[in-house]
Amino acid sequence: MNPIRILIVDDHPVVRDGLMAVLGTQAEFVVVGEAADGAEAVRQAAHLHPDLILLDLEMPQMDGVEALSHLRTQSPDLKVIVLTAFDTDDKIIGALQAGAQGYLLKGVPREEIFHAIRVVSEGGSLWQPLVVSRLLKRVAGSPAVSPKETTDLLTERERDVLVLLAQGKANKEIAARLVISERTVKFHVSSLLGKLGAANRTEAVSLAVQQGLIRLNP
Repeated sequence: MNPIRILIVDDHPVVRDGLMAVLGTQAEFVVVGEAADGAEAVRQAAHLHPDLILLDLEMPQMDGVEALSHLRTQSPDLKVIVLTAFDTDDKIIGALQAGAQGYLLKGVPREEIFHAIRVVSEGGSLWQPLVVSRLLKRVAGSPAVSPKETTDLLTERERDVLVLLAQGKANKEIAARLVISERTVKFHVSSLLGKLGAANRTEAVSLAVQQGLIRLNP
């Protein structure tokens, strides 16, 4: 199995050193480089071709969200996990819309960082419960794209289910709201996960926001 090649991006040397030491305890992780700001991160990523980036948001010259947008344009398949001290709505939503596959707050146990890296490197996404809670509170109840664009991917009923999923509704609540059986809800949820390429409901909502299938309240 090839190691996961990681680029660490943070403007604090102590944080970078700490992450390098922690990640070095895992045989399948290899830190290939580090950067102190967003602009340097973009340059380093182009040169080193890492599999995954641990990215802070508040940095000089170019912040993490702007850097993330450049990184995703430069390397669409690049995996990025935000690791930051900031849990404000604008930071979370900015990172999500820019294409982050994970969002962790500094201070999480090292095992959570390891788990996030493994999940995201395998194509999944991982957002801390607090981050997900803040995100769901900002989800609006209507699509952000035209019916034709959305219908190309999801059926009308699947869109209805997706909106209710984004509002944090359980299957029983969705069934009552749409006047369908829970079994039918489970079928639609399964179909949604498959079409969006999501491993779970939270990831489905995150991907739907990224793809413009649901919108966020300002």
